[in-house]
Amino acid sequence: MEDLIINEKITIAADELKISAVRSSGPGGQNVNKVSTSVELRFSPKDCCQLPEYAIKKLLAENKNKLDSEESIIITSQRFREQYRNIEDAREKLRILILEALKVKKKRRPTKPTKASIEDRILSKKIISQKKATRNKKFEE
Repeated sequence: MEDLIINEKITIAADELKISAVRSSGPGGQNVNKVSTSVELRFSPKDCCQLPEYAIKKLLAENKNKLDSEESIIITSQRFREQYRNIEDAREKLRILILEALKVKKKRRPTKPTKASIEDRILSKKIISQKKATRNKKFEE
């Protein structure tokens, strides 16, 4: 198996990925009962020296439902009937997870509403208030 290229700076070595084949569930007929086509990929972010610390924390925090007791991320794939295609699918899923963890969220800078937007909001509130006032029984008498 070859290394997993995340982006131009980060490449995960093949020996850091543990792949095991298990029997698939679901449709597939007799093939499902005979062949282990489903793939389980395990990756431990803490043991990876390529990933920055913030990405490791984000990976672990956002994927708690995919963690085992050793804090390894478990990714399963049984989308295809061929094992090699499921391996590639699982590797691509891991690549996408890591790319999402590498994204740095922009810090929000608070802004003030414009004068026009304030006036629009007040005008719409007045219109709604007048509409509701016409529903009042005292108004009809």
